[in-house]
Amino acid sequence: MTEWLKRLRGYVKIRVWGFAPQRFINLCSNKGILLWNIEKQDDVYIMCVSLESFYRLRPIARKTKVRVVISERYGLPFFLPHLQRRKAFLAGLVLTVMFWIVSSMFVWDIQISGNCVITDDMIFQFLEQEGIQMGMRKSKLDIGELEKQIRRQFPQVTWTSGRLMGTRLLLELKENDAPIPEDTQGADAIIGRDLVAEYDGVITDMIVRSGIPQVTIGSQVAKGDLLVDGKVPIYAEDGTIREYRMVTADADIRMEHSGHFRIFLPADYILKKYTGREKTGYFMRLGDREWKQDRKVSFLQYDSILNTHSMKILKMFGINGTFGKITYREYQKTEYLHDDSEAKEILQEKISDFLESLGEKGVQIISKDVKIETKCNGWVAHGELVVQEKVGTQVDTTQKED
Repeated sequence: MTEWLKRLRGYVKIRVWGFAPQRFINLCSNKGILLWNIEKQDDVYIMCVSLESFYRLRPIARKTKVRVVISERYGLPFFLPHLQRRKAFLAGLVLTVMFWIVSSMFVWDIQISGNCVITDDMIFQFLEQEGIQMGMRKSKLDIGELEKQIRRQFPQVTWTSGRLMGTRLLLELKENDAPIPEDTQGADAIIGRDLVAEYDGVITDMIVRSGIPQVTIGSQVAKGDLLVDGKVPIYAEDGTIREYRMVTADADIRMEHSGHFRIFLPADYILKKYTGREKTGYFMRLGDREWKQDRKVSFLQYDSILNTHSMKILKMFGINGTFGKITYREYQKTEYLHDDSEAKEILQEKISDFLESLGEKGVQIISKDVKIETKCNGWVAHGELVVQEKVGTQVDTTQKED
């Protein structure tokens, strides 16, 4: 705050040298003249003094036989004369202030919170039907009526609150707790879920948490075979099955099975070759409105590179604003051919990536047999794998008759 007051009143940086500069500083202190940022460079003292106090230094300088020279000027009194000569800058400053004042009269951002069942798109569509959108005047917005209309349109909303914060409209909603429908619970209890096999193989490990296991470790199963039954029998006192209780089968089952893969690499490939020709354009975006420089791009094939910057100063007013540059780079598609060594290297890398992706999924590779063959139009890598992985897909089961 003190620095701003100094700049508002104006101050200068002076250089003092001569017969008794130390006495000059002491006399200034005795006269109540404030000096700050005092530095000594060889025989010269550099310091700052307010513009008002500077005019009181002449008798002190004459008495101590020193010379006082202004080296730099700071503050509003020195800025205004230059500003009067720069009419274009002054006009731009006035227009900028007017722009901020006019912009603050509009809504440039809408934020919604508290909604779960009702999506943002549904609410924005409703607001648009009501004529409420980004860029509208604040004076046309009736927040009380808007809250009532939201509660009428969406019965799930039990409470709503709207308020303006700068140029941002904040809408807070509260919805009813969505209970689980009873028929859904009954359907789950009646249908139940089974676990079936996705591959042909041998069971190597099995832990069942829910349901009746239908296979054991070492069992040979085929694709689609039942692994865990979701129908749990309930027996009567005479040992007969009285009824079935439907559950969701849950188990950790690992199976060893074989599989194969095939990777094809064509002999030719196409790369982009940039010509060096470029065109640029500029754009600005405020809220959901965008202004873009109309540039005709005569390139047949080109990439568009978007370089954006956010207007941080607009965030003080609650406005989401960005500006940036669009660069169009021309390129030509050039066809190349793989040689044999390059193709095998690429295929080896693809095979390694494929096997690594299996490991990330929890698949343990027991053995593999991989071959790379040359075809007329490229290369083919194929192989047989013996793997061990978790199996068991849930399917709906049907209730048995008593």
